[in-house]
This record gives sequence, structure tokens and C-alpha cells, in this order.
Amino acid sequence: MAISYLCVLFAAVIPLILAGYAKFSSKGYDNSSPRDSLQKLEGRAKRANFAQLNAFEAFPVFAAAVIIAHLAGVAQEEITLLAILFVIFRILYSICYIAGKHALRSTVWFCAYFCVITLFISAILHS
Repeated sequence: MAISYLCVLFAAVIPLILAGYAKFSSKGYDNSSPRDSLQKLEGRAKRANFAQLNAFEAFPVFAAAVIIAHLAGVAQEEITLLAILFVIFRILYSICYIAGKHALRSTVWFCAYFCVITLFISAILHS
């Protein structure tokens, strides 16, 4: 149980890391007006910001899936494996996004989302 909960924590931290990369890898970032500064980003920094936004979007459904799977009595090994895979895929997704590898990014996004869907389906089947 602790590993899957740790994965939820890691997934919560991913957007913060991406935000830091977006903000501090670009010249001219102004913390007194962060949203305006983020709007002006280009290249890798801009893609890191977009990856950050996507990571924030992906987090709630992942966290819910882990919690619901636990509550439904899904085997711990299955939850742990899917949670670890989700975090790995989300890290790879972020790397692909920043690097501009669009096709690979979409494939990895699907793999991460598949982990979440599998957690929900497993919970449904166990309840």
C-alpha cells in the first residue's frame, strides 16, 4: 500500500518540477507576474509549461483510481504495479513533451491513461 501511495505523492510533485523547469530554464521569467511570464515562454520552456498543465489534469483521476482500487480490494501487487507504471509513463511523457517528440508523447500518454483505466476497471470487477 505504501508504494502506491508514494506514487500518488510523486505524481503530485511532477507538475511542480515541470513548473520550475518552465520558469527557470527561460530568461526573463518574472515571478511578480508569473502567469504573464508563462504566456510568453517559447520552445522547451513553453512545452514544459504545457506538460505541467497536463500533469495537473492527470493527477486527480490517478489519485482517485488508486484510492478506489484500494477501497474495492484490488490486489495490492496490481495496484502497486499500475501506480509505478503510471508514474514512469508520466515522467516519460514530460520528457517527450519537452523534447518535442509529439508522436511518442501521445503514445506514452495513452499508456499512462491505460493504467488509470485499468485501476478503475479492476475496482469495478472487485466490488
